[in-house]
Amino acid sequence: MTLSTSTLVTGGNVSLNPGNELQITVSWNSAPADLDVSCFIVGANGKVASDDYFVFYNQPSDPHGHVKLSSTSSRSTTFTIRLDKLSSAVAKCVFAATLDGPGTFADVSGCSVTARIGGQTVVYEIKEATRETSLVFVELYRYQSQFKLRAVGRGFNGGLKPLAEAHGVDVADDDNASQTAQQVAAASAPVKSPASSSQPASEPRINLSKIDLLKKEVRVSLEKKGIGSQKARVAVVFDASGSMYHLYDEGTIQRAFERVLAVAASMDDDGELDVWFFADESARTPSVRADQFEGYVDRYYFSDEDFQDELGCGNNEPDVMKDIIRKYTVESPDDRLPVFIVFFSDGGVYYSDRIAKLIIQSSKHNLFWQFVGLGEADYGILEEFDTLSGRVVDNCNFFALDDLDEVSDRELYDRLFNEFPSWLRDARSKGILKG
Repeated sequence: MTLSTSTLVTGGNVSLNPGNELQITVSWNSAPADLDVSCFIVGANGKVASDDYFVFYNQPSDPHGHVKLSSTSSRSTTFTIRLDKLSSAVAKCVFAATLDGPGTFADVSGCSVTARIGGQTVVYEIKEATRETSLVFVELYRYQSQFKLRAVGRGFNGGLKPLAEAHGVDVADDDNASQTAQQVAAASAPVKSPASSSQPASEPRINLSKIDLLKKEVRVSLEKKGIGSQKARVAVVFDASGSMYHLYDEGTIQRAFERVLAVAASMDDDGELDVWFFADESARTPSVRADQFEGYVDRYYFSDEDFQDELGCGNNEPDVMKDIIRKYTVESPDDRLPVFIVFFSDGGVYYSDRIAKLIIQSSKHNLFWQFVGLGEADYGILEEFDTLSGRVVDNCNFFALDDLDEVSDRELYDRLFNEFPSWLRDARSKGILKG
């Protein structure tokens, strides 16, 4: 057996070796209070089927015994997951913890997650201090015929209650109760078997977020274009040059981000949206899922004092385009899935020859560029893509919006997907897109 060890950073993921049994251990050196480590076994909607699929110290197994809390100590908790038995209805296993007492995760030292399967060891060290009292460590999820592990490192304020409710566990409000896993069990009685009760099981709660509502409009547009079942990796790119500041300040970019996030939530192979910002320099920010949309742009554009300074004020489209191409053709290539890139810019395009060269070079890869102009501006080469020669296939489109907030969701999605279907056909016929 070949032994291998790899490390994960926040936002990264890794394919797991084939195997029947996976062990995941959360460990720490010191903490201001006990860590209650738990696992949420969720479906495609991100919610547990019932509270029985919330595994923690007071409920150490799911009803089938496929996910078990196998051991715990003062400084570690280990889960055993039978991957060969895990139901196809399970989309993800989310591993998290809550501090049962004072302090935050900024006060926890030496915290890490170690996964072991088939001679493979994967380690994720929590290096970035977070001042929340609950933290999602990693997610185990399906990707085609295999399992992958993603490092999340996302905090929740308010303890166990918001963490549990975000994953569909019903926690009763009780101002006098401490928010511990034991009280979740008391607040939600075990589900009775059909033979023991004539009452039908209650329907799971459905909480429609803003992204859920936008996804309905995405599906309508995809069906209209004849690609309702199409999967794709989805990315969004935002111009962050000086002239764009007012659009960030007014919240327009956050709203644009939410509308594209709904595309990823509908189409993306793992429901994640990859995000870039650019000015003189470019920056990748962490990929994001539908349940992480609130305040995303503010967290990076406004909250980090150095972020805008590091990006600069100008327009350097080639720099960010090269990084996008590198991401999908070198770092994590997959020619079975198209990459749908939505690129927002307010113009001021100067590097026309370099942009054209990159578009031509990328036409041999499974990348489709959808440029969107914001406001009445000089878009230069962006308006000339229909006549750009030398490409293997027509791999890009452009349209301008005078005011993004005045365009309905359905109209925006119809325009975003206008030329994508024809590119899909051409890319498949040329062998660029496999399968």
